[in-house]
Amino acid sequence: MTALFDRCFSGFSVDDLDAAQHFYADVLGLRVERDEMGMRILVPGDSGIFVYDKGAAHEPASFTVLNFPVADVTAKVAELTALDVAFERYEGTPAQTDDDGVFRGGGPLIAWFTDPAGNVLSVVEEG
Repeated sequence: MTALFDRCFSGFSVDDLDAAQHFYADVLGLRVERDEMGMRILVPGDSGIFVYDKGAAHEPASFTVLNFPVADVTAKVAELTALDVAFERYEGTPAQTDDDGVFRGGGPLIAWFTDPAGNVLSVVEEG
């Protein structure tokens, strides 16, 4: 069967587009573009991620909206922590989550953090 689409992109909302732009561009070092519709996070080898402003109507996603695969989760967590990024510890996982916020409970190593709007992001070990 021939695919009906040749590309796609993901999207999620934030409550403050300026704060999101600062976080994704200046803290995480990603390339972003803004226009009247919102902001696109440009990711090499991907179609990008569209971020749009919902203002006070925004509700943070209760699930991970963006995963960043990395070779060394522990090193990336240390790098992000030095940039004042705080890592999440979820109920039910305290014994499997180390002091740095890396979940070591089976499967790939992963650490969750949030953007300024409360959306959940992660660094996850690729491999």
